[in-house]
Amino acid sequence: MSLPATLVERLAIPAMVAPMFLVSGVELVVACCSAGLLGTFPALNARTGEDLDRWLDEIAARLDGAAAPFGVNLIVHKSNTRLEADLARIVAHKVPVVITSLGAVPDIVAAVHSYGGIVLHDVINVRHAEKAIAAGADGLIAVCAGAGGHAGTLSPFALVAEIRSFFAGPLALAGAITEGRHIAAARMMGADLAYLGSHFIVAEESMASDAQKAMMLGARAADIVHTDRVTGVAANFLKPSLDAATLPGAHGGLSLAEEARAWKSIWSAGHGVGAAQAVQPARALCATLIAQYQEACA
Repeated sequence: MSLPATLVERLAIPAMVAPMFLVSGVELVVACCSAGLLGTFPALNARTGEDLDRWLDEIAARLDGAAAPFGVNLIVHKSNTRLEADLARIVAHKVPVVITSLGAVPDIVAAVHSYGGIVLHDVINVRHAEKAIAAGADGLIAVCAGAGGHAGTLSPFALVAEIRSFFAGPLALAGAITEGRHIAAARMMGADLAYLGSHFIVAEESMASDAQKAMMLGARAADIVHTDRVTGVAANFLKPSLDAATLPGAHGGLSLAEEARAWKSIWSAGHGVGAAQAVQPARALCATLIAQYQEACA
């Protein structure tokens, strides 16, 4: 199975802007989609279900038919008490792309398929990929070493090759992708799409605080720490924010409310953090990526 032509044709380049907890919102999604990249946000960034309805209404109203499609990330975990209600809202709004994380459930896939949407599932290893495919996911997101947020530790060369040995469907690649030539390289490796996140934390439209953006601008790859001590699930974080915080030591995992509080002051980023050079509009970041990709493919 390949990505629907109606989605691919609306992308300027094969790239998605990842849903970042407490960072991605309406403004960032609209800016990225308007510039030709597939913009996304976590459903839980909308503080209530009613807020999620408003966000989806606003995004639909502001994006015209020429804009790239958008997506919403669902945390499929027992701690997410909003999952069922948020899924119902996603179905009602017919969100084109749904990204599922921390659980692959056939009923969720069926609900998204009921209106013609597609489901991409985050995976960090082959076992997760096999479970997602068995659950009916249309595509996978290989979250490799160096990705921001909840990331794996496998080389993208290894994970993409292993997934491609048994799966020919849509595959996005995440892990320190910050330049147009990286997007071209992801395609050459066998992925269909590149998945970028950290690069956009410093966008003007990002919901990140000024302090978080300033820390991003001063950081390099060596400032990223991979740890499970913040949420109970291994993720990449900015070392200066870890140093300034009292870690909860959540080896058994946090509730969503506790996790949200932790991520407000302990900030995530990937190994590509050094590419963040200045706070600028998301459209400018997208334009640079598009030009770089076109040059790499010329």
